[in-house]
Amino acid sequence: MAFEIERKFLVCGADWQRLVTGRTRIRQAYLPANEGLSMRMRVKNDEYATLTLKSRETELRRLEFEYPIPTADAEALMALRSGAVIDKVRHTIPWQGLMWEVDVFAGDNAGLVIAEIELCHEHQHFASPRWLGEEVTGQSRYYNRALSQQPFSSWEKTCPAQTVDL
Repeated sequence: MAFEIERKFLVCGADWQRLVTGRTRIRQAYLPANEGLSMRMRVKNDEYATLTLKSRETELRRLEFEYPIPTADAEALMALRSGAVIDKVRHTIPWQGLMWEVDVFAGDNAGLVIAEIELCHEHQHFASPRWLGEEVTGQSRYYNRALSQQPFSSWEKTCPAQTVDL
């Protein structure tokens, strides 16, 4: 059985940008599903597509199954989506033996920048880069499925939005 163990953080400042070793444009959308399951289509750089099934809990550990599918199939499924298409650029950053992914969102989620790290187990120690802000693991509104239904642009802001110039 496949599990995803992931922690999410807001990103502060732009220091992380000089550490980027790779970039991927991602478009993804969600099919209508039941309360316990999320079904996602993802297209990377308009060349490669996957269908992913995830348990819906927004905790540290979730079931995850991912399968490659033809890009044309993913595009056809996106037309059946529930909510908006998520558009973002994922930046990969190696940091002290682990790989961080920093997602810079576009469109209705522009201004939102989230760093994620996948771990081997729930209690795995990792060094926190200085550009990490508040941890948002388990806060459902920061998960892509929720962002497709209620985008960042619709949130009531209590502080200025993070902006990134790339």
